[in-house]
Amino acid sequence: MKTDQSKSPQKAARFTSGAPMSHILNMTVASSIGLIAVFSVDFIDLFFLSQLDNKNIQAALGFTGTVLFATISLGIGLSIAAAATVARAAGEGDQEKTERRVTNNLLYAIIISALTGLILWFALPAILSMLGAKAETFSLSLAYLQILVPTMPLFAVSIASAAMLRSLGDIKRSAYVTIGGGLTNAVLDPLFIFTFGLELQGAAIATAIARAAMVLIGLYSLYHCHKIKIHLSVSTIKPDYKPFLTIAIPAILTNLATPIGNGYVTYVAAGYGNAVVAAWAVIARIVPLSFCASFALSGAIGPIIGQNFGAQKLNRIKQTLKDAVTFNTLYFICIWIILSLSSPWIVALFQLEGETASLVRFFLIWLSPGFGMIGYLFIANAALNNLDKPHLSTWLNWARATIGTVPFVYFGAFIAGSKGLLAGQIIGGAVIAFISLYICNKWITQLIEQQQESKAS
Repeated sequence: MKTDQSKSPQKAARFTSGAPMSHILNMTVASSIGLIAVFSVDFIDLFFLSQLDNKNIQAALGFTGTVLFATISLGIGLSIAAAATVARAAGEGDQEKTERRVTNNLLYAIIISALTGLILWFALPAILSMLGAKAETFSLSLAYLQILVPTMPLFAVSIASAAMLRSLGDIKRSAYVTIGGGLTNAVLDPLFIFTFGLELQGAAIATAIARAAMVLIGLYSLYHCHKIKIHLSVSTIKPDYKPFLTIAIPAILTNLATPIGNGYVTYVAAGYGNAVVAAWAVIARIVPLSFCASFALSGAIGPIIGQNFGAQKLNRIKQTLKDAVTFNTLYFICIWIILSLSSPWIVALFQLEGETASLVRFFLIWLSPGFGMIGYLFIANAALNNLDKPHLSTWLNWARATIGTVPFVYFGAFIAGSKGLLAGQIIGGAVIAFISLYICNKWITQLIEQQQESKAS
């Protein structure tokens, strides 16, 4: 019986040939579409909730955004491990290992996210208090998060499914996962917020349902469209948990560094009042959506580097890094121009006034290109995670969250108030990003030299 070889994981190692820039463009565009869908969930929530003209709700989104970013970072960290281990198996041409890892990775994602979510749910009041949420803002934030935190396993499974589909070379279905979630949320948001009158809690319910939709699409794509066989038993679970955790633990720690750094920014912003926290909430939703391609680059080059590392084609890895940097540079310059010109319309869209409007305009016009530069850190993280240096990636990201955030934000706020607060975070992050890129390039060069010496001997 003739099988559909185009759907076989064994044929998925297509990134080991062809122009790296072509693969980067194709993967980044598809990943960006998917990330637009993910990030648009928060953006859509903010848009509809801003129509309620409740400043406490806008401020609450600043606090909830910080916590949700941490939960999303956990899911992304798990998806990085899932993508890397599947890409490596595909690059080796081992079909049985590829199929086994798909199922095991999903199981690991469920267990880790569920246990983390349980701990976080009980810790929510203490975390919100530490961030500076008070009175009605505290109550609104807590009610919103108590609905969404239990859905962490849904998000983890869906984002891991999308990542593994990219590792199998299925860019299109990977994007379908997150697009399906974004469309579901866009349809349900006005229904739950306005029609049912649930306001902030309604937005949370809509997001929870959207995450369930993403899971269904992801699992259908893997097990039905790709005909992945389920290998699930004690004996088949054991071989893969060490490779998964070797990447997952540092990847999770790497990704958690950003929301923890943002938590410090939120804490400092809370000292200036709800107007500044509301501005931070808007910025935190505009940035991911605007710079989605910079975020997508890390997910895009991961499978490319993973497959070429599995095939020991190290020169292609170096070219991939170079092409990714070129793409990111041209991209963030274009986005900077767009954000600067559209700043008046963005302020009007969310009905921002006073200090909130002033801070958002300041960020869009003067600081937004700095975040694009932080995209170099994302590129370095993805490369290091797939080149047996996940712990180095973790240290670099924590460097950004600590020495690249705390002193810069503290002195920035001391010198220039709330505007200095925002500027300090961006400047510190950009400095660490350039250092990370240098270290990553040096490690790839070292690997190539080692390979050449091995061949010579």
